[in-house]
Amino acid sequence: MTRPQDIIRPDVLGMTSYPVPDATGLVKLDAMENPFTLPEALATELGERLAGVALNRYPAPRPAALIEKLKRVMGAPAGSTVLLGNGSDEIISMIAVACAKPGAKLLAPVPGFVMYQMSAKFAQLEFVGVPHRPDLTLDTDAMLAAIAEHAPAIVYLAYPNNPTGTLYPDADIERIIAAATKSLVVIDEAYQPFAQKSWLSRVLQFDNVVVMRTVSKLGLAGIRLGYLVGSPAWLDELDKVRPPYNINVLTQAAAEFMLDHVEDVLEVQAARLRAERETLAQAIAALPGTTVFPSAGNFLLVRVPDADAVFETLLAARVLIKNVGKMHPLLTDCVRLTVGTPEENAQMLAALKLILK
Repeated sequence: MTRPQDIIRPDVLGMTSYPVPDATGLVKLDAMENPFTLPEALATELGERLAGVALNRYPAPRPAALIEKLKRVMGAPAGSTVLLGNGSDEIISMIAVACAKPGAKLLAPVPGFVMYQMSAKFAQLEFVGVPHRPDLTLDTDAMLAAIAEHAPAIVYLAYPNNPTGTLYPDADIERIIAAATKSLVVIDEAYQPFAQKSWLSRVLQFDNVVVMRTVSKLGLAGIRLGYLVGSPAWLDELDKVRPPYNINVLTQAAAEFMLDHVEDVLEVQAARLRAERETLAQAIAALPGTTVFPSAGNFLLVRVPDADAVFETLLAARVLIKNVGKMHPLLTDCVRLTVGTPEENAQMLAALKLILK
């Protein structure tokens, strides 16, 4: 009898699948989603638009109208091109597969987005993690030393970083780009609506830089659309490993519709979350035993006396957060809290007060 153990790679057998907890009946503050729904009239109009989509046909593999609108609305520079992915996760996977020469390496600061390391494992790239400083800021000198030692094929810089919320200084990123002469530098701007800073307008100033974004954090996590912006020289090559028809017709139609409402709906929601982030950060910082790290995302990283106890207490109060305390030594006793609606934040804060007092 043939068994999976006889066929599947040993390293895959030793992995665990990406954990996504069941949030049924809970206040869901673990995944950095926008908590606000669309206005009723807009949702109705979107539904009417989707009702007219031809579900019997394959989607356009490179939807020109959507790509051009995306470039215009998001401010991609003239001469750049766009590669679409089923969320940023698929783009991260495509980059790893395309660059997976024998002996190639992928380098990123740690702790960071787990999919960078997972994509390296899947593509059998060596992953090089460069620890942040103890205050979770970027150790630029260590990054430069690691780049000189390992000559990685890919360098990821999340701007800002997940799960720390850190927004790396532009001068440090410029030093890393200049040093990474043998690397593709991917600047991941998943949380740009909350950082309000971007490298997108500068992406063509460097011959080794691409900028990756997603519409997930902007309020459209459910449609799974990520995009990569850069020069045709890079993106034409990466496009060769893109699965055919990877962006389904409903996602394409919903994205094209919602791009007309970025300014009047989605950016307004992002502004509300930025304000809530500051209010929540101040309230949590006033609780005994807490350290709130500066965040440019729609979440807060908080060190507490006992991350396991805080997670379980909030879960008992029907609030789901992310316990990241065991992800990396620098995150010991840390939890990550998504910024929710004022009502959700108040419920989370009430539960925190119970255990931290």
